[in-house]
Amino acid sequence: MSTFRTPVGPQSSRVYWRRRLFLALGLVAVIIIVILIVNRPGGSTPAATQTPGSTTSPLSAAPTGPTAAPGETVSCDPTMVTLEPTTDAAAYDAGIAPVLSFALTSRMTNPCTISAGSDQQEFIITSGSDRIWSSKDCQVDPVAATATLLPGVPLAGSSVTWDRTRSAKDTCETDRPQVDASGATYRVEVNIGDLDSVTQQPFLLN
Repeated sequence: MSTFRTPVGPQSSRVYWRRRLFLALGLVAVIIIVILIVNRPGGSTPAATQTPGSTTSPLSAAPTGPTAAPGETVSCDPTMVTLEPTTDAAAYDAGIAPVLSFALTSRMTNPCTISAGSDQQEFIITSGSDRIWSSKDCQVDPVAATATLLPGVPLAGSSVTWDRTRSAKDTCETDRPQVDASGATYRVEVNIGDLDSVTQQPFLLN
């Protein structure tokens, strides 16, 4: 019979079984201690691994200068606003006066405001290198107004009507003759304060 199952010695079998029990409990305690050391609570979390082809973005530096909250309305930066002249037709028959206007478009991320009343506007009509007419030459009662531009949304401005005459500041109280028509090409540009239109809008007078 096995000596493990039936201890043999000078003492009783109960003593040997008690020793084996203590030895087994000690071994279990050692195993538990080792496990707790390896997986101790509060240990450091392993660093995240990076898969091939992925990149880790560094933290962005804090922006400098004043910033606007999303949706907050700010003053327009003129360098971020596009001004384009417009006309109500591409060609005009005899006796039809061209109506001149403009469109403002903001490239800013927030809504913005800009002074764009008639006190800031100047429409200029040219033909080749010849300056023909300006809305400022004989302007009466200019009005101040503020426009709110939404990001990327063109805003149509107010309009003026050109009477098809040549203007100068000393001709406001005189009868001015009509300019040449017969298919002549004219161009209009517009300025609002220090903001100039990026293009000229051509049109024909018949």
